[in-house]
Amino acid sequence: MRRNLEIPQGKRTKLYRFFEILPGLLSYGAIILLFVLSWFSPVLGAIYLFIIIASTLVKAIGVAYRTVQGYEVIKRASRVDWRARNEDLENPHDAFERLHDEDSKSYHFNEHVENLKLMAAMGKEYPDPKKTLHVVIMTAYDEGREILAPSIEAVKATTFPNERIIFVLAYEERGGEAMENLAKDLAREYKDTFKAFLLSKHPANITSEVIGKGPNLTFAGHMVAEYFKKHHLPVENTIVTSLDSDNHMAPKYLDSVAYEFITHSNRQRLSYQPVSLFMNNIWDAPAPSRIIAVSNSFFNVITTMRPHVLRNFASHSQPLQALEAMDFWSKRTIVEDGHQYWRSLFFFSGDYNVLPIRIPIYQDAVIDETLWKTIKAQFIQVRRWDYGASDVAYVGTKLFVRKSRRMMPFWQLWPKFWRLLDGHVTLAIMAPIVAFGGWVPMIMNVSSHNMVAYNLPNIVSVIETVASIGLIITVLVSFRMLPPRPAKYRKGKSLSMLLQWILMPITSILYQSIAAFYAQTRLMLGLYMEKFDVTKKFVKK
Repeated sequence: MRRNLEIPQGKRTKLYRFFEILPGLLSYGAIILLFVLSWFSPVLGAIYLFIIIASTLVKAIGVAYRTVQGYEVIKRASRVDWRARNEDLENPHDAFERLHDEDSKSYHFNEHVENLKLMAAMGKEYPDPKKTLHVVIMTAYDEGREILAPSIEAVKATTFPNERIIFVLAYEERGGEAMENLAKDLAREYKDTFKAFLLSKHPANITSEVIGKGPNLTFAGHMVAEYFKKHHLPVENTIVTSLDSDNHMAPKYLDSVAYEFITHSNRQRLSYQPVSLFMNNIWDAPAPSRIIAVSNSFFNVITTMRPHVLRNFASHSQPLQALEAMDFWSKRTIVEDGHQYWRSLFFFSGDYNVLPIRIPIYQDAVIDETLWKTIKAQFIQVRRWDYGASDVAYVGTKLFVRKSRRMMPFWQLWPKFWRLLDGHVTLAIMAPIVAFGGWVPMIMNVSSHNMVAYNLPNIVSVIETVASIGLIITVLVSFRMLPPRPAKYRKGKSLSMLLQWILMPITSILYQSIAAFYAQTRLMLGLYMEKFDVTKKFVKK
């Protein structure tokens, strides 16, 4: 029986509408509750506030620890010769005999030796490393050569053999004649670089689809499936990676993914998630965009160290056989990357995981022609990410149904649902409560002269100061993660990269809280976001 994995269109059921309203209801309710409790009693307001502030302190400590830990793991993984390890897999018995007595502190080395031992014993149950293929689908709308060509060059420069890479440039018909001409020029330029360089033109104005990346990817996916049938290529040995037009994969990324694909027996039920780092143009971006870019890079570094909470984000890889079975990506959501996690989870009845790949794919920070346009474009990008709150209804309606209709066990899905809901509510409420919450009990009890209410702002300030230690650690790590300073900038630019963090409270409220409330309010009112507002790619000369 084929499972219905699609998001509903048009009128939703009452249960679906309830879960669409729930994130916003809880977010607004959490803010209102602080005022209500403070009005009844400043002590109650203070207790409520301390619970939230204390959780912030704990999270700040965890963020600092995971950031340092994750950065070190990424460095170690990037030093590994993944091409050589894949070559070891071609003859696992001989490689095991050569390596099993070695004492190496290289990342993953002991696991590599164990993998060789297991493969030597199991033999043909593992894919032939020499026959593993990569399909890279890069989506484009109306970007220019200065954006697209470097991303293609990055794939070309990977250590994985180009003759086993099929590159697909998936462009939009609505991108116009200029986009189509550029796509054809690039196809001619790179036709002999890879095993194949394919063009996929996604038609415009298909009524059953949102205007977004998901439909484009799925259209390209079907074209790839037809190409594989026509040329009798092995879909079971093929990995598909989706890329945005500004994504530059690190040289060892494809080899690292191929290694994990080959050595995991449940390979078809895995996604392979790189660390997305918004560092391509970080020196060119204005301060607000730099803060958002670095903050999101840190978030991705942290989540790669917590596989149980890891979900698909931006660029990711998944086996072609699994993608074809589930009809690729959703065509009804503008957040197809995060939604792909839930779509895959339900398709495989809960037997699905996202495997962290500790090799980066680098992306652009938001830059537009002027500072104001950049600030606006950054907000549009973040509110699109925050529209991932729409998945609360998608998951909730599959959790709270009769057992006979449930796609996976309740107690297996419940923690995932709770983390999803809690994450979006926390994103909305945390910044304003931390920034202004300490004043609420005093404002609500001006005439009572309550000591708790009047001292609360000072107490909160002390806790925030302690929590800022975590921020200082992450700032220091950020300087180590930055690419080299371009020669066109003087040393004073590094100072501005440090001083920019003064803006952190403002960017947290604008780009975390307000953007989250915007997305959740749209869901509450049924004003669905059904158009992927493309973030303009601008190269600073």
